[in-house]
Amino acid sequence: MPTVKLVTTLVLAILATIGCATHPGMKYHGGGEPGSPALDRGLKEITALIEKTVQDPEQAKQARGIVEEIVAEVKQSIQQNPQFHQRLYELNSTYEATPEEFTKILDDLNNDRMRTATKILGLRFKMIARLTAQEWKALSEGMALSRNRYRHGT
Repeated sequence: MPTVKLVTTLVLAILATIGCATHPGMKYHGGGEPGSPALDRGLKEITALIEKTVQDPEQAKQARGIVEEIVAEVKQSIQQNPQFHQRLYELNSTYEATPEEFTKILDDLNNDRMRTATKILGLRFKMIARLTAQEWKALSEGMALSRNRYRHGT
C-alpha cells in the first residue's frame, strides 16, 4: 500500500509540476488538449530549471529527455481519460447495465492510471541515476516552487 501512495503522490507532483495540465482552462473530464499551453509552459519551466540546476551538459540533456518522456506519458493519459469517461456515460444511459459492466470500465481506467504511474516512477528513478544528490535537491525544490504557483487558493 505505501508503494501505491508513493506512486500516486509522484504522479500528482509531476502533473502539477509540468504545469498542472488542467489549469487554468481545462474543461471537465478532458476538455483540455494534451498540447495545451499550460502543459507546454510547464515543460518550459522544468527545462529551464534543469538547465539551471544540472551542471553537466550531457546529464542535463538526458534529464530533459526523461522529462519529455514523462510529458509524453501524461499527454497520452490525458487523451485516454475522456474515452473511459465516455464509456461510463454511455453505460450509465443503458437501463440494463450491470454493476460488472461498470466495474470493468473502472478497472480498465485504474489499470491505465497504474500503468502511467509505474512508467513515470521508473522515469523518475532513471533521472535520479543521472543526477547528483545536490542537483536532485535543487531540482526538487524548484519543482515545489513551481507547483505552488499552480495551486488553487494559495
